[in-house]
Order: sequence, then C-alpha cells, then structure tokens
Amino acid sequence: MNTSDIGKLVLRVFFSLLMLTHGWGKLNRLFADEVKFGDPLGIGSVPTLILAVFAEFVAPILIIIGFKTRWISLLPIAIMTVAVLIVHASDPFKRQELPLLYLTGFVAIALIGPGKYSIDKK
Repeated sequence: MNTSDIGKLVLRVFFSLLMLTHGWGKLNRLFADEVKFGDPLGIGSVPTLILAVFAEFVAPILIIIGFKTRWISLLPIAIMTVAVLIVHASDPFKRQELPLLYLTGFVAIALIGPGKYSIDKK
C-alpha cells in the first residue's frame, strides 16, 4: 500500500472540506437581495464575490474528487494570496493565520498533485 497517495487524498479532502465551509457562506451571500462584499481588487463587489465563490466552493469540490487538481488549486491559492497580502495585510498575525494555512495547504496540493485516488489518475 502506498501511504503517499493516501496522504495526498487526506490533504485534498481535509483542506477542501474546510474551505467549503467558507465558500458556502459566500454562495448564500451571492443570492441575497443585496450583495455586500469587499472589493480589494477594484473589479466590483459582485464579480469579486463570484470569484470567491468559485475559489472557495466550486474549486474545493473539484479538488476533493481530484479533477484537474493542480490547475484548480490555483483558484484558492489566488484568493488566499489576496486575503493575506491585501485584505488582512494590516491585521495582526492571528487574523492572517487562517488564510496563510489555507494558502500553504493548497500550494502543497498544487505541487504534489492529486495522487492515485483521483479522477486525474483514472
């Protein structure tokens, strides 16, 4: 048994399930009567929220099943980079810690790939 592939599966599923909890809230906000969301990149609050939903809800589902894992991991990497470098840049470390953890996890997933237990390997 190759424990490396099991480790990759655990990493993919764990980080993605945790990210889904954040994406679910954003998905609900997307369908609210009035969308209120930050606009750190200056593209508008609705487009920013749509990107966040893709990065924090859609991408994790695809990563869990291991579909185009390395490419799809770039979405949460991008959104967490914005969270760390722009949204929480002036916040204390305690506030930056969670996006840094997510960023590190998804960078690792992008670098090591999905492993044997994924659609990518079927």
